[in-house]
Amino acid sequence: MVKLHTLGANTLSIKANLPVHGLPQNHYNCSPKLPSAYPSLSLTNSQQSQHPIFLYPPVNQSVAAIVFGDGSESRLYPLTKRRSEAAIPIAANYRLIDAVVSNCINSNINKIYALTQVNSTSLNSHVSRTYSGARLGKDGFVEVIAAYQTPEHQSWFQGTADAIRRCLWLLEEYPVNEFLVLPGQHLYKMDYQKLIQAHRNSKSDITIVALGSMRDHDPGFGLLKVNSEYQVMEFSVKSDRESIQLKEVQNSRRSIDNSYSTHPSMGIYLINKDTMEKLLNEVYPKANDFGSEVIRGAVSTGMKVQAHLFDGYWEDFRNIEAFYQANMECIEKSYMGYNFYDRDSPIYSMPRCLPPTLISGAVVTDSVIGDGCNLNSCKIKGSVVGMRTRIGDGAIVEDSIIMGYDIYKEEDIRGVEEKGGIPLGIGENSQIRKAIIDKNARIGRNVMIINRDNVQEGDREAEGYIISGGIVVVLRSAEIPHGSIL
Repeated sequence: MVKLHTLGANTLSIKANLPVHGLPQNHYNCSPKLPSAYPSLSLTNSQQSQHPIFLYPPVNQSVAAIVFGDGSESRLYPLTKRRSEAAIPIAANYRLIDAVVSNCINSNINKIYALTQVNSTSLNSHVSRTYSGARLGKDGFVEVIAAYQTPEHQSWFQGTADAIRRCLWLLEEYPVNEFLVLPGQHLYKMDYQKLIQAHRNSKSDITIVALGSMRDHDPGFGLLKVNSEYQVMEFSVKSDRESIQLKEVQNSRRSIDNSYSTHPSMGIYLINKDTMEKLLNEVYPKANDFGSEVIRGAVSTGMKVQAHLFDGYWEDFRNIEAFYQANMECIEKSYMGYNFYDRDSPIYSMPRCLPPTLISGAVVTDSVIGDGCNLNSCKIKGSVVGMRTRIGDGAIVEDSIIMGYDIYKEEDIRGVEEKGGIPLGIGENSQIRKAIIDKNARIGRNVMIINRDNVQEGDREAEGYIISGGIVVVLRSAEIPHGSIL
């Protein structure tokens, strides 16, 4: 993946992540250095990563991560029509789950389970192909656990708590002390070693990661009332949100006498293994949701639950606009959003071994271009262009996200055109502005996707697109006829 910025009238600066050797600058001194493991994972630009991963058993080899691949299927619809949230492509070369798994790898957590169920085909395939060959130490792995039925359980997973409960027998195959429960569809960088160390120092049963400052977030994760020692005194969810004063929530969450503060939960939990087993099997054997039922119940029954505050960048993609903005931020030079170019904390993905992007007479400014693209005499500005994208002569793409294509063959394109069809890619002389083009879409010639009438919300799914927050979203594998105006 390359990132392009204009330096002058006709000058381009091409920035690309390169393999990095040596210790990260912010590594912990509390753990002894061990031989490094070189994973068969991709960083960017089709380069095989040689970034060494150092494993520190005293801190994190006794922690197993549980990553949930399913999210709310309605928040990012139609991007979730045929895939789970965690499988949505982002920043040209990645999937959302790559950020969370990369956090684990960079934090030297090498036992990772991905629990999947809804629309899981794409996610299961990506995780299996990406991480199955990664060398994460002697006992390291990233393993997909898809929803299943047994003679005792004839139904599918009924929720996050039910999913963990029914998988405990698998999770106990390796000796661990704690489980790190993670949503798989959030975008952030976090060193989980700090969380683990704080959890152990406090001798807590459970530690909840919460936002240090109030911001827009998914209210489904709940609000925490935290005392001056960061102990969680109350866990409030949607049903009892009225108990929290709106003024308190808006004013940095600090009570008048500074005895407690209120923070949004990020849905990240570090929980002792014996505590997990007791809560799921004995205390709440019928609970379905892990956060609102199990964790909230643990707080109300007096278990020692601590809050670990996080002040970095975090995006939970509450709607299409948030997803669009996160992609646009990866283009900006200020790095106010998620930094995909961090040498000390790289993001890993599937090594696809694609050829370099071919740019023939195209003008590309302030954009991120994935691998294997073919850009012919077009103009691209402020956009994210995914892998294998073909953009025809005279096309203009501005402030848009092109998610890319799974297949690209010149002979197939010629064959489709000869039959009068619309080939994969963006057709000649088409204009796309402030839009999201999902994977494998076919955009004909002289098409205008510009939301000409400034519609804010519109359901045109039968015609291959919707409008959400003023952003036109073309559906996966949709076909937009020649000359269409959206």
